[in-house]
Amino acid sequence: MGPYHPERPERLQAIEDQLISSRISNYLEFREAPLAEVEDISRIHLPDTIAMVRDNVPDKLGRYYAVDADTHLNMYTWQAALRAAGAAVAATDAVIAGEIDNAFCLVRPVGHHATASSPMGFCIFNNVAIAAMRAMAVHGLERVAIIDFDVHHGNGTEESFADDSRVLMASFFQNPFYPYSGTENKSRHMVNVPVPAGTAGDKVRQLVTEQWLPALHAHRPEMIFISAGFDAHREDSVGGMELVEDDFAWMTQQLMEVARQHAKGRIVSFLEGGYSLSATARSAVAHIKALAELD
Repeated sequence: MGPYHPERPERLQAIEDQLISSRISNYLEFREAPLAEVEDISRIHLPDTIAMVRDNVPDKLGRYYAVDADTHLNMYTWQAALRAAGAAVAATDAVIAGEIDNAFCLVRPVGHHATASSPMGFCIFNNVAIAAMRAMAVHGLERVAIIDFDVHHGNGTEESFADDSRVLMASFFQNPFYPYSGTENKSRHMVNVPVPAGTAGDKVRQLVTEQWLPALHAHRPEMIFISAGFDAHREDSVGGMELVEDDFAWMTQQLMEVARQHAKGRIVSFLEGGYSLSATARSAVAHIKALAELD
């Protein structure tokens, strides 16, 4: 995105380093993401949107094309975005095939703000939406759930499935806050809960228990997808919430239990926000350890 941008390459390196220092790498299977086919991306994004990204990638390092004030393309963006969406496709296929129990996609660019018509908010293509749609369109799943615990509302994801009752979306997000959406015209299958700045783990655990979990059990998803943003951590200066690593692990454990009951344990999770390198790395590893059921 350019120098000093919070959505920086070091985010991935910090998580990889934390995986090594936590000594759980040997218990995980690592796979390199393939490039996505445009067909998979086009189930969510309009052809003109895909072409806009492809055709406006600069041809020299150090040059940037601004989609908006926060979202820039550089010479590597098209390939990186294909790779991130490719992780969504490959992880979904592998989990449904039973090759792996679940997956965490450590990818950039992130995705949950990207709408059908435009990248925005650091996001190019909506990876979690691409994965959910592939599960239904290619594998024939009839009900899926998308959970989003990023500090920002996943407006692109909500827009993608606002009229699709096969998809239950459950989230919390700081409000008022970017992208200033999610509080009006809620669909019945959207359990998106706005919370004020300063909200800590006890309140989040309460809303998960009282609002998310009943809706999830009623929906009986055949697969769960997670937009795993860690910018609701109390050390993250981009947001204003007060979560800690144990809160992310606890939420993951609750979702694991829902998946065991209804979805054969099938979960695919995607990195979204999280801009304090240390807090993001610790939180992501807590999430991954919960997915892998490691103490």
